[in-house]
Amino acid sequence: MTEDRAESHGHESGGSADLVVLSELADTLIDDLQRHPAGRTAKTILSGTVMRAVVIALKSGAEMSEHDSPAAATLYVIKGNVTVRAGDREWPVSSGQLVPIPPQRHSVVAHADSAVLLTVALR
Repeated sequence: MTEDRAESHGHESGGSADLVVLSELADTLIDDLQRHPAGRTAKTILSGTVMRAVVIALKSGAEMSEHDSPAAATLYVIKGNVTVRAGDREWPVSSGQLVPIPPQRHSVVAHADSAVLLTVALR
């Protein structure tokens, strides 16, 4: 997955923050999917010492294969629809819906060109 890094913007120290329009960033990343043979791309919009937020675009049919779960995380679907799978459980998630990431190995598959906001607690 390609990933552009954004700088932390003072969220943890009380400084000012840059505004991110999630729908616009989602459209940009989805439009850019054709340049990514793996069918996914991402942009980190917040990276600090306690939290990270990343917008991930997935082409229809693309999968983020099974991987370990962070201590605490959520997945919010900005556009499209995906399924989060962990063991024999699955959670279909559509635009405007948020799901906590399960505390075990999991995968994510896109059923349409989709963009999600992954928010991860780092400690």
